[in-house]
Amino acid sequence: MSNEYILTQMTWPEVEVALKTVKIAIIPLGAHEQHGPHMVESCDAVLAEEMGKRLTAKLYPEALLTPTINMGVSPHHIHFPGTISLEPSTVIAILRDIIKSLKSQGIEKFLVINSHGGNQATLGVAADTLTAELGVSLFYAKTTASAKDVMDKRIESKLYGHSCDREVSEAMYLAPHLVRPDKLEKGDIQEGRWKKLRPGSPIQGFYYYEEMTRNGCIGDATKASREIGEEIVETALERLTQAVRDML
Repeated sequence: MSNEYILTQMTWPEVEVALKTVKIAIIPLGAHEQHGPHMVESCDAVLAEEMGKRLTAKLYPEALLTPTINMGVSPHHIHFPGTISLEPSTVIAILRDIIKSLKSQGIEKFLVINSHGGNQATLGVAADTLTAELGVSLFYAKTTASAKDVMDKRIESKLYGHSCDREVSEAMYLAPHLVRPDKLEKGDIQEGRWKKLRPGSPIQGFYYYEEMTRNGCIGDATKASREIGEEIVETALERLTQAVRDML
């Protein structure tokens, strides 16, 4: 076996051996939703899994990677063809069952590595409720949020975060098959009430993504590069690894 514990690639005797040293299970959580004309709809799930694999390898032999939850909370994208959205209660129910199963096998710490911003509010509720309900420690982290300083330095777009220069760069580094390089577009942003509901505004609330962008993306994906993606991803991985080690 390689120096990483990936549950979907292991037999039960191999898992039995791994559980002697594993202290935390890492759960990749993504989404299945539109990502404009230049990224496939499995993007978030794949990026969460790829980040999860790398983090698990860095934490060997103390971490185990679970199967990926490849759909998430995406009602704001639902009017774009192909988007599948789960209810927040469904995501929490799936997490509950994964955690209950692995707790019965001796794991008591869990980290959800999340690649979709629309899941964050649900994860806050999940951490509050499942920690107490199941008697475990449940944590969550956005895949590359800890590298915000690198993003501020390398990403030129003021509005970014979805199929943008940042996310496309990360995909070019982690999973280039997600990107249609001949179809990269800048976000087709339009005016609307969404500006008054964004983070940092006096009030926040729900809006459909097409209210903000006609083509489903923001930022400027034409400025994405593998080099930018590598710097963001590797910086985030280093910081996440240290944060988990400190927690353990």
